[in-house]
Amino acid sequence: MAAPHLKHTFANIHALRGGKPELGDLALSDYHLVFRFPPESLTAADPSLKKSVKQVWFAFHIISQCTLRPTPPSSGVPSSIRIRFRDFTYVSFNFAGDKEAREAFEFIKSRTCKLGSVDKLLAFSYRPPPNSPESKINGWDLYDVRAEFRRQGISEKSRELGWRISTINKDYSFSPTYPALLIVPSKISDATLKYAASYRSRQRIPTLTYRHPVNNCTITRCSQPLPGISFKRNIQDESLVSACFSASTEFAGGTSLDMPVESPPPSTVDLMIESENTDGSMSDIQKAEDELTVGGTILYDGKTGKRLIYGAQQQNLIVDARPVINSYAMQAIGYGTENMEHYKFAKKEYLNIDNIHVMRESLEKVISAIKDADVSPFPPNKELLAKSKWLKHISGILSGSALIAQRVGIQHSNVLIHCSDGWDRTSQLSALSQLMLDPYYRTLEGFIVLVEKDWLSFGHMFHLRSGHLSHEDWFTVDGDALAGTAVKPGENDGRADHFENAIAGAKRFWTKKTASGKEAVTDADGTPIETGVEPAVAENMATRPKDLSPVFHQFLDATYQLLRQHPTRFEFNERFLRRLYYHVYSCQYGTFLFNNERQRHEARLQERTRSVWAYFLSRRSEFTNEQYDATVDDHVRGRERILFPRCDDVRWWHQLFNRTDDEMNGDLNALAATAERVAAYQQASSSSELSRPVDAGTFDANSNPSSSGAPSRTSASPTRSPQPPGLAATAAGGSVLAGVESAHEVLTPGTRSPAPLNRNVAAGDPTGTFAALQERISGLSLGKAMFGGGIGGSTGRSSIGGTGSDSGRNSQNELVEQEMRSIG
Repeated sequence: MAAPHLKHTFANIHALRGGKPELGDLALSDYHLVFRFPPESLTAADPSLKKSVKQVWFAFHIISQCTLRPTPPSSGVPSSIRIRFRDFTYVSFNFAGDKEAREAFEFIKSRTCKLGSVDKLLAFSYRPPPNSPESKINGWDLYDVRAEFRRQGISEKSRELGWRISTINKDYSFSPTYPALLIVPSKISDATLKYAASYRSRQRIPTLTYRHPVNNCTITRCSQPLPGISFKRNIQDESLVSACFSASTEFAGGTSLDMPVESPPPSTVDLMIESENTDGSMSDIQKAEDELTVGGTILYDGKTGKRLIYGAQQQNLIVDARPVINSYAMQAIGYGTENMEHYKFAKKEYLNIDNIHVMRESLEKVISAIKDADVSPFPPNKELLAKSKWLKHISGILSGSALIAQRVGIQHSNVLIHCSDGWDRTSQLSALSQLMLDPYYRTLEGFIVLVEKDWLSFGHMFHLRSGHLSHEDWFTVDGDALAGTAVKPGENDGRADHFENAIAGAKRFWTKKTASGKEAVTDADGTPIETGVEPAVAENMATRPKDLSPVFHQFLDATYQLLRQHPTRFEFNERFLRRLYYHVYSCQYGTFLFNNERQRHEARLQERTRSVWAYFLSRRSEFTNEQYDATVDDHVRGRERILFPRCDDVRWWHQLFNRTDDEMNGDLNALAATAERVAAYQQASSSSELSRPVDAGTFDANSNPSSSGAPSRTSASPTRSPQPPGLAATAAGGSVLAGVESAHEVLTPGTRSPAPLNRNVAAGDPTGTFAALQERISGLSLGKAMFGGGIGGSTGRSSIGGTGSDSGRNSQNELVEQEMRSIG
């Protein structure tokens, strides 16, 4: 980056990080804080020091907390500014005088939370050096929605695959937070889409995001339905969901429908049709579409003669990411979840993933555990880390994503995902499941396309969740410092949780008035969102602390877990994820500015800013995983197309938190090592038991064990490592796909009982000796506080037809209160 135009320079400032001071000069520009050490006063006296001069740049926009600690001159304690950055860097700057400290504090504050508009961020001024590799790459051209779905086999010329590209949202008037191009079933016209849109929050209808290249099964996504307390239904929505689940299967099975599937009429014709049916009645075209959806050639199994009913064997799934009670509580205010009586072609699964407020509070606890990293060299507070339940949340997200990947990749089923408005938890689950299913998304370019498609294009609210314009509450003055005391680790340093609590109750869902007098409503998580056609740049882009949440952070953390567990399956390395996290908040590039595709288009970001992808692609060697193996072979273990997480092997992303692995994961690693030794001992005991001489009296085939009084023995089987959800255990060296059902098995009715997974390290110990040892070990409650009941012990999922439990979850009353907080 070019040298900044410096506004203020402060000489001989002590920077404190990790309890270690460094003397240097502090320079402030419009967008950066630059610390240069050794200071110029020392290099002038000793020219040999000039070779060792270093500069550290801090972008103002990644400041998360800034505290001024003024002290009186008579105290002998220097005034200081303590800064916590979004990338979990902690630095204190000690000034010789109180005046200099205040001057620096006010300047940083004015360049951070008092900008007033998005176009004053660094992205609108940044330009890479001329003729640099970055300047020669246009990152905006990397993602082409038509090219990506053409890669998946869908284009304007391939309607016979069951899908088409609709331009109903080309001007963003149909759904302002959705992309301009939507992939929908070929048999569903734009007229039906308009009727169905009224039944989904924010008009975010079910639309395709991924089609599996091998079995043609799909992942679609949407927002929650709107049944309300009157349990309303919408025939067009039911038809749309049914068509999403049947489109690819009809193509794959080669079935011919009772009626020919004609091309849906253009949007202009749809508008005419809609105007002729203002009473809400269905047109002839819509009625024909319903017949097409449920009609078709009847198929029979060639061996059994039984009729094959699509969906009955494939177990198509509607995934509601929310806790069960939260979904039902939303009905009281007009939202809700699907009544499965009207969606009998699928089953429903609740993933019990908490909302944005719970996740924000969880991260705040993590921050509290490491907040003394500037003044103290000591490790994080392990108790606070455990209380945060951060790893439990990451494990839950991975578990839910694995369920989706399993249904699509292993059980050849279709999945529809939604949460509340379909832009937070839905994006996490959709992107992670595709990352598990498709090796392309594990390449550098593929991961970029995945982020563009499922996060940026589908409308994750980066501006709202990231707080790019900062907030005045993040800048505080610690009055206690006037007493002349120095800050000590663990004391109240003014960096406590400044995120205000959401107002209890459901009043947020009542109509409100904005400053301009217009009515405003809130989303299901309590986020005020303008409805209808929005201006090019929203009137109020100010940061609201209660709307911040580490949603994308969790996605990157979950991706890190997959990369750590499968180090040869990703082309990019850990540093790529860490730098991507940094640039979400740096505001140096326009990629993550604003909340949706429409706002970025109207702000003309492609013309006015640079894309962050040019930064990464111009430095490809820095972000390439040296262990990457691009070979895909479903018959070789470790090289399959699909991969699954080990949800009981989740670790802290210690590099992101600027800590060592031992500081963050020491206890977890020790616990895992103990478990491995226990498993090895148990396996050795089982092997020695098998190698003992056989007692003829015990195994006499002609004798009756019960009458002889000799205990019967059972051959002990070796224990196996926990397998991905739903996968049968495989032989050593075999492929995880070895136990995949054949097409005949998938389409044949009948109940199949999968072999239970052996997750007990003491399984196969018939004498009970080792079971007693294990019981003693478990009685020590090792790791109990860390996991809050166990990371991998419970998926937290609940099926619509059964009961789900989570030992670490709050009571139902607390969950209701929590959800009301999210809407209050």
